[in-house]
Amino acid sequence: MKPLRIPIALQQSVMQCLRAKLAQAEAYFDCTFPEPTITYQQRGTSAGTAWLERWEIRLNPQLLLENQQTFIDEVIPHELAHLLVFRQFGRVAPHGREWRWMMSHVLQTPARRTHEFDLTVVRPNTFPYRCGCQQHALTVRRHNRVLRGEAQYRCRRCGDLLQPETTTAGR
Repeated sequence: MKPLRIPIALQQSVMQCLRAKLAQAEAYFDCTFPEPTITYQQRGTSAGTAWLERWEIRLNPQLLLENQQTFIDEVIPHELAHLLVFRQFGRVAPHGREWRWMMSHVLQTPARRTHEFDLTVVRPNTFPYRCGCQQHALTVRRHNRVLRGEAQYRCRRCGDLLQPETTTAGR
């Protein structure tokens, strides 16, 4: 798959937000932090990932292109908060009270754990599965793991084992 090109203006907006939020943290803690490396290599449905030891933020280029300013306003502070929490507190719960505090008090951004971006652009191939209460869409990777007998998945709501939906076409 060919890597997506992120327009330079969009990359500049990402860096502008990152630097502004980093400046807020530096003012709050009265110290300087190194600027994290930004890469556009995140795949799947995650908008971004903070690589703590590498001091790196990986962003999903497809979701960035689809959601531009909302993505920047939400994802950049979210991932930066993970790095700052690691630097200030060490390894703690990923979205625990330290992270929530960093988001709301230091970065002055609502502390939301997950994004609400439309995922159809990053999850085009899914397979229908069913439990006792609803339909689920499993990714190709999870579907193949079920087919090979390597994994089973359960519904978080009812606890039932997910079963592939059988098609009734031709019956």
